[in-house]
Amino acid sequence: MPFRAPLEEYRFLFDKVVGFSQVSETHRFAEATPDLVETILNEAGRLCEDVMAPLQRVGDQSPAMLENGVVKTSPGFAEGYKAIADGGWVSIAANPQYGGMGLPMTVAAAVNEMMSASCLSLQLNPLMTQGQIEALEHHASDEIKDMYLPKLISGEWCGTMNLTEPQAGSDVGALRSKAEDNGDGSYRISGQKIYISWGDNDFCENICHLVLARLPDGLPGTKGISLFLIPKRLPDKNGNPGVANSLKVVSLEHKMGLHGSPTAVMQYDGATGWLIGEQHDGMRAMFTMMNNARLGVGGQGIGAAEGAYQHAFHYAQDRRQGRSNVPGRTGTILDHADVRRMLATMKAEIFASRAIAFANAVAIDMTTATGQDNWKARAAFLTPITKAFGTDVGIAVSEIGVQVHGGMGFIEETGAAQYSRDVRVTSIYEGTNGIQSMDLVGRKLMDGGEAATALLDEMSDSTKMYCKLNPKLCEAVWEAIESLRKTTEWMLQQGDFNNRFAGAVPYLRAFARIIGAYYHLRAACSELSGGPRTRLARFYINSLLPEHIGLLAQASQGADDLYAIKSEDLAV
Repeated sequence: MPFRAPLEEYRFLFDKVVGFSQVSETHRFAEATPDLVETILNEAGRLCEDVMAPLQRVGDQSPAMLENGVVKTSPGFAEGYKAIADGGWVSIAANPQYGGMGLPMTVAAAVNEMMSASCLSLQLNPLMTQGQIEALEHHASDEIKDMYLPKLISGEWCGTMNLTEPQAGSDVGALRSKAEDNGDGSYRISGQKIYISWGDNDFCENICHLVLARLPDGLPGTKGISLFLIPKRLPDKNGNPGVANSLKVVSLEHKMGLHGSPTAVMQYDGATGWLIGEQHDGMRAMFTMMNNARLGVGGQGIGAAEGAYQHAFHYAQDRRQGRSNVPGRTGTILDHADVRRMLATMKAEIFASRAIAFANAVAIDMTTATGQDNWKARAAFLTPITKAFGTDVGIAVSEIGVQVHGGMGFIEETGAAQYSRDVRVTSIYEGTNGIQSMDLVGRKLMDGGEAATALLDEMSDSTKMYCKLNPKLCEAVWEAIESLRKTTEWMLQQGDFNNRFAGAVPYLRAFARIIGAYYHLRAACSELSGGPRTRLARFYINSLLPEHIGLLAQASQGADDLYAIKSEDLAV
């Protein structure tokens, strides 16, 4: 079934829902005119439809392999990557000083999402490089920038992120990798890292690894960690890949999905690297890359959901089973109420999560363009919501896609199950969704709830303005916003953070559910005649929004009931 890039959906969201015009009206992004953005999205859409989508099944059926220490990528991936690099798609938001397009992050988010929908395994490669580019732009020395950024931006070289170790998963501060100063501006790094996405490939000249390690005088925990750039091959004086560095791929993981993306165990044995940022300040520099990646991973979830939805819709449109209950229809399963419910849920959830992600990207762009603290706070607040909700939607929608296929969804040849297998890891990597939720109720509320309240006020005020256009839907959304406000106030009153953490996941889910309803309402009110946007918004607000009531009840229960359950009560 052919993939179709959802370009019209992007245009509608940019123009009618998330306020992208604010971005293009700034001096920083004045060149991002509607015509240019249209051209960029159209060209990216062609790449996704014609080049990347045909590789989706190939990567799953012919996985990346490690042969004699060399990673062999899936057939066609080298050519697919070359098309991505040659088209400049690695460099959409990168600094023009080093060869980047310098376009808004919102445009990059749309392109990355559609690439994820067409072939998630391959898209993960440039996403990692984009994150590294941003980290180097913010924290590297001028010498490092001049050497590495042009190569990474052009796609000649690829980038990775090395955090996790066998004994240190989400607890990064427990890492054991060590670094020693060589006395010449370089360092010797030794240690092992696991779960390294695209840790190696057979189509890039060089692989550049950002690696967290501890110097001899580094304090225990995250405060004593430094960040180093370690290339697979050491650049010579002309900047060309030279001799091999002291690192290797030990093995590739055998995974549930994303088979076309080699996930490596990396070994560093006195490898030569260069410090990025200040000594012992590596986590701050790495978080620049991780926050970029969290927006991107949220987009991966949404992209996988889009691919799964298109797959399921085409199947339902063609599959004849039983008798139609719709007068004048001939009986495809699209007419069955339960299948219609599943497809409507998929489409409504994709719209809500996509709108949140793009609103997050707009806030990032406005921060870049204006430097204003309110935009910075908005971007930071929406990041964990974008990541967690976007990936949760990807998982749920992909599972529904399998269900729409019925028995054929359980048969691998249809391709429906691949979306579910591939997207499952997105709720785990770049910070699990539980950690995102704890971040939301922890760090993101440390401002006394200022960022949360500003968002709630904006949604509440706008909803009141829409009441004349659609009073019934507005009332439901406004009441949900005010319920969320009360639960946010409860969170702020909890001195014991464990009370917040116990309800963090349902709180984030409720916040996303309500923001999604608000954006559906905005979409509906852009149609004065009440068209398809209104019908979808009515379904979301009447059928999915009520979930927030139970979620907010869970969010404000505190931790007492959880810890009243003793460890032995959970024993098997």
